[in-house]
Amino acid sequence: MFTGIVEETGKVLSINRGHLSVSAERIFDDITIGDSIAINGICLTVVNLGPSTLDTDLSEETITRTNLGDLRQDFHVNLERALTPNSRMGGHFVQGHIDGKGHIKSVVKKPNSSVFTIDAPQSLCKYIVDKGFIAVDGISLTVMAKSGSSFSISVIPYTLLNTNFIERAKGDSVNLEVDILAKYVENLLAQY
Repeated sequence: MFTGIVEETGKVLSINRGHLSVSAERIFDDITIGDSIAINGICLTVVNLGPSTLDTDLSEETITRTNLGDLRQDFHVNLERALTPNSRMGGHFVQGHIDGKGHIKSVVKKPNSSVFTIDAPQSLCKYIVDKGFIAVDGISLTVMAKSGSSFSISVIPYTLLNTNFIERAKGDSVNLEVDILAKYVENLLAQY
């Protein structure tokens, strides 16, 4: 379980069909092998650990469903350690189970924010609502507006500078995780 509040960005050292290696600086004080870590919002298991590196294994399902296939050496990724019972609960509940990929349709710079408009798969649109929350590359964000199969988010300068959004541009793919509660409600009501 995560909150969607990114702790730092790491750098991809290597990625291949079954393995991802990332370097970072600040998140290593309490990580051990076997822990969960969110990388671009994807819940992955730490399988190897160095002084400033961590490695994860990647399943075919994870590669297919997420934007991991777009990553290359030296790309930046968002990192968040799993919650502990004494953590602050900023953001919202993020499982790290990616529902699908979206694509950035536009980025408009405003005086105190950048507005990203993202095209989402039609299958996810029913879970996206104005002023609801969504995790984009693991970042907890509020939906500013929704129109058809697109939604907009307003990213403040702090979030822009402390996540991989600083490098995001029109056409980039992003990982999307919608509100788990909406999916449970839909499932429960489907029987009626």
